[in-house]
Amino acid sequence: MPHTTEPLSSTPRKKRRVARLLGRLRGRPLPRDVGRFCETLRIVIVSDAAPPQVNGVVRTLQQLTQNLTALGHEVTFITPDLFTTVPMPSYPEIRLALFPGRKVARLIGDANPNAIHIATEGPLGMAARRFCIRKGIPFSTSFHTRFAEYLNARTGIPLSWGYAFLRRFHAKSAALMVATPSLQAELRERGFGEPVIWSRGVDTELYKPRPDLAAGHPMGLARPVWLNVGRVAVEKNIEAFLELDLPGTKMVVGDGPRLDYLKKKFPETHFAGPLFGEELAEAYAAADVFVFPSRTDTFGLVLIEAMAAGTPVAGYPVQGPGDVLAFTADGAKAGALDEDLKTACMAALRLKREDARAYAMTFAWDACARQFISNLALEEMPVEEETAAREAVATA
Repeated sequence: MPHTTEPLSSTPRKKRRVARLLGRLRGRPLPRDVGRFCETLRIVIVSDAAPPQVNGVVRTLQQLTQNLTALGHEVTFITPDLFTTVPMPSYPEIRLALFPGRKVARLIGDANPNAIHIATEGPLGMAARRFCIRKGIPFSTSFHTRFAEYLNARTGIPLSWGYAFLRRFHAKSAALMVATPSLQAELRERGFGEPVIWSRGVDTELYKPRPDLAAGHPMGLARPVWLNVGRVAVEKNIEAFLELDLPGTKMVVGDGPRLDYLKKKFPETHFAGPLFGEELAEAYAAADVFVFPSRTDTFGLVLIEAMAAGTPVAGYPVQGPGDVLAFTADGAKAGALDEDLKTACMAALRLKREDARAYAMTFAWDACARQFISNLALEEMPVEEETAAREAVATA
């Protein structure tokens, strides 16, 4: 269910009035329309994840922007490419903005947004959060990545420390958006208050079945072809997939810090590197089964992209794949989950491609964009607009 936006209390309004007065005296006015609903919204999205990174967060925000724009809204991104950056230790393809505070404040002021959404917990997200809290500006956040688990896997930092940071980061958010009911329940138990649902969608025009690829794989790979797409990193647990004794060919699409290591360890695997657009869509459609070995993803956008291409999925029965396949009973026709990943793979190989496609068609991006809007920190959202968002999501 979408979040029911409650009117903000008078205290933040008073803070904003004082902050605006001080801003005018200092020559740095605050956004005048922030928190106010109107038919055409100006939305600022702050994200430390942005192209050329290739991951679910980036693709989610790109698709969201396309649909928000189609609905007539204006989206401004604040991303690392606008700042001086340094590579993230042990993950150089991720760039971290240096001392972004003042510029983030200026960019938000220039955009004069109705709503501010902070998508990530990195340097830009923290700078935007500090600015909003200091000025009494409402904002929303989202939980895309298991930051605490990834930090633990890479550095050994205790999970409790990571979740303490995340709780503090999201505590002042008017709405913390999460992709699935099970993640919503987990974060509630971890002390994150009352997260709200913002589901995900898929581009069913790009990711679609391609019957002409059924006869032979376009790269000449021996069938069945077992595909994995995503960041090639330790937290994705790709080795669990590559170690399986499966007939045919294993194929990995993506880049990341683990790529060279896995290439040397598994020379029989076809590593295609990062693919985009039509090439990625063709890779999905040409595969026989999509294998998702991650145990830490909060959703797994690649799962519904694969199913939209008619490719059944296999994975562990954990949050992420478990949620994606549980939206309706027909998820059992589109994928197979088992604690024995090989068992899941062989079960998925027996599933029908048309059933996978039919299930993916229940994920509509237009409804997800409306759901996102209904979750934003807006004071005056009309009842009919929120009702329309609810009905769109329910229909999808």
